[in-house]
Amino acid sequence: MSTNTDLYRAMCRIRRFEETILEQFSSGVFSGTTHTYLGQEANAVGVISQLGSDDIIFSNHRCHGHFLAYGGDLQALFAELMGKPAGICGGRGGSQHIHWKNFYSNGIQGSIVPLATGMALAEKLQGNGVIAVAFLGDGTLGEGVIYESFNLAALWGAPVLYVVEDNRIAQTTPAETALAGDIATRFEAFDIPTTELDSSDVNQIAEAAGECIAAVRTGQHPHALILHTCRFGPHSKGDDTRPPEAVEQMRAARDPLTILGAQLEEGERTAVDGETTAEVAAAFAGANAA
Repeated sequence: MSTNTDLYRAMCRIRRFEETILEQFSSGVFSGTTHTYLGQEANAVGVISQLGSDDIIFSNHRCHGHFLAYGGDLQALFAELMGKPAGICGGRGGSQHIHWKNFYSNGIQGSIVPLATGMALAEKLQGNGVIAVAFLGDGTLGEGVIYESFNLAALWGAPVLYVVEDNRIAQTTPAETALAGDIATRFEAFDIPTTELDSSDVNQIAEAAGECIAAVRTGQHPHALILHTCRFGPHSKGDDTRPPEAVEQMRAARDPLTILGAQLEEGERTAVDGETTAEVAAAFAGANAA
């Protein structure tokens, strides 16, 4: 079972990695584009901490946090973004397209949902108790293929957990201008049970995720976990149309590192901050020199 220190360290590694990406991108060291996970660290760490070692994870274009929470290597991820052979996929996948062990990511909106659903069904037919988890954003709810997947998942009893990370903005489009109705009823229309949480507390998220994962595994039926969250960074490298003061207000109220860090001893928190900063810096230097 993960301790608060373990959870804080996992979130710190993601935060420092993503900050390094944004700091260094303009230097030209990275190839392609990137989409950071700043502010949403508690989602990845909370959910993935509850999974079994054989469970399958499908991520999207904003995949770095999920990959690192899964136990992925910092230096290999840096090298992948640099387009180097030392990267996770030999530098061919870049920031969005990663495969390592039972982790998959794809930058095509909505495309992971039928993949995760089909793989969950395949695991069910083998009877090994493995489930699949698919992380999708509120913007993905505009893609038709996901509703075909929800329908088949419910009809055939696919053991898949759909985790919606609702950061309330799809690229630069606020959810209220693009999303009719509410998110939960979209799943309920297919008889998929939902759990909804508006929190940046990693322990609250882990508890909710643990209950959802247990329900999927024992019931062999899909479930949806809707996490209302906050994205601190731009959509990709710099396309943020939100007022800076609004983002700062979110940071002040909803920073998952601040929330959990307040529950640690000051010396312990400071030590973890220093250790993860040094770890990320060493990983970046190693990838850059590869």
